[in-house]
Amino acid sequence: MKKVNLSDLLKSLPFYTLSYSSDPEILSLENDHRQVREGALFICIKGYTFDGHTVAQEAVNKGARAILAEQAVEVEGAPVIMVADTKKAMAILADFYYGSPTTGMQLVGITGTNGKTTTSHLLTEIYKEAGEKTGLIGTMYMKIGEEVIDTKNTTPESLTLQKTFKKMRDKGVSAAVMEVSSHSLVEGRVWGCDYDIAVFTNLTQDHLDYHHTMEEYRRAKGLLFAQLGNTYSADKPKFAVLNEDEEASAIYKRETAAHIVTYGIDNRAMFQATDIVLTSAGTEFLLHYPDGHRKVKTKLAGKFNVYNVLAALAAACTAGIDLNTAIRAIERMEGVAGRFELVSNDEGIAVIVDYAHTPDSLVNVLKTVQPLTAGRVLTVVGCGGDRDRTKRPLMAKAACEYATDAIFTSDNPRSEDPAAILKDMEAGVVGEEYKVIPDRREAIFYAIEQAQSGDAVVIAGKGHETYQVIGKQVLDFDDRAVAKEALSSRKKEAN
Repeated sequence: MKKVNLSDLLKSLPFYTLSYSSDPEILSLENDHRQVREGALFICIKGYTFDGHTVAQEAVNKGARAILAEQAVEVEGAPVIMVADTKKAMAILADFYYGSPTTGMQLVGITGTNGKTTTSHLLTEIYKEAGEKTGLIGTMYMKIGEEVIDTKNTTPESLTLQKTFKKMRDKGVSAAVMEVSSHSLVEGRVWGCDYDIAVFTNLTQDHLDYHHTMEEYRRAKGLLFAQLGNTYSADKPKFAVLNEDEEASAIYKRETAAHIVTYGIDNRAMFQATDIVLTSAGTEFLLHYPDGHRKVKTKLAGKFNVYNVLAALAAACTAGIDLNTAIRAIERMEGVAGRFELVSNDEGIAVIVDYAHTPDSLVNVLKTVQPLTAGRVLTVVGCGGDRDRTKRPLMAKAACEYATDAIFTSDNPRSEDPAAILKDMEAGVVGEEYKVIPDRREAIFYAIEQAQSGDAVVIAGKGHETYQVIGKQVLDFDDRAVAKEALSSRKKEAN
């Protein structure tokens, strides 16, 4: 990276005040004081639980050569740049400092309540099939080529994002796909990302602890499309890929200036699936697209995955990828970890682990399982603590309505009392039959012990996660591993 002085960085900010004239070389940008090293510009961010302004002097003591702040700070030994909004300034500076990395690659953003992870993985596989080196940012991890990098949030802060995109560009990534959460859109984490294609999956109840109303939640998702740009460049056109079966899409069409591409099942769309055949081995459907129609086969089960496949195919064709290439990747792909993932066994029981943690996603999974088994459907489900309380009774209702046996348990209770979370769930199913087993391991063992050959057991809510958060503890816990233990225990007892 070429030498960058403070004065170079400040050229990207239109309005600011500087405490005194100094022009040090800036070797890094940091918004975490624990990461500050000699030569850093420390950006003070006011968060929900911590205010970076309180550690400005500590950052200087650790080697920060300048401080960016939005309120007065007492600092000796480094200039202070005052701006109206440090989050906005951080996004601008990060984009400038790392050389606007997303302008040099094709960037796809995927937003929606459910389906983001599966759709992003499908699209990434399509890009690979087309010979592109890919980057992926999402709920499970970040990937640069085949290198996996752990991530805390679905969508990282703008500084981390731009730094990651710079790494991608340096390693030859030509196409990047990322999940874009509603939180990140509201909080400006994706400011500076030059999206070429924005994809909308669906909108169902979630995160109302944060957004408060479905209207605000819808607006948050809409920011991705409203911010796509307002010009029609032939060199870098912008596209909004929208689910025609979702009401919110009509609003997003009005909010974006981008070219519109639609997909769907029930309503007429540019990429539409008809003649859908759902089986335990996967799904087949007839794809109608602008140039004709053809059969598509996928190993992914369920109608909800037809939507994910359609979204990926629509985005791929929009990106200029040959449809045959895209379908070849779709038909080859086995699935995504923790998304309708089968736990193999010879007990004759279909054990399925899924990330379903919203009422709609749980209904979708249970509806998919029903025709695949002649027996009972037992579901183990809980709700996360410190999250939207209003969906808890709805999750319980979905479990009781669409499963034959509902077992309520803990998910990630975090700082909440697990018993209180379960009480919230039970409020939605007064008079219904269900079982409460607070210990998640015990609940999974119970469900598998109760199941008979021909039954299905759905373990919902945590999917790919390999931990459980109880209080301040992060404990090792993998639904898939626990299910395998339970199946092994069952077999031993039978012998």
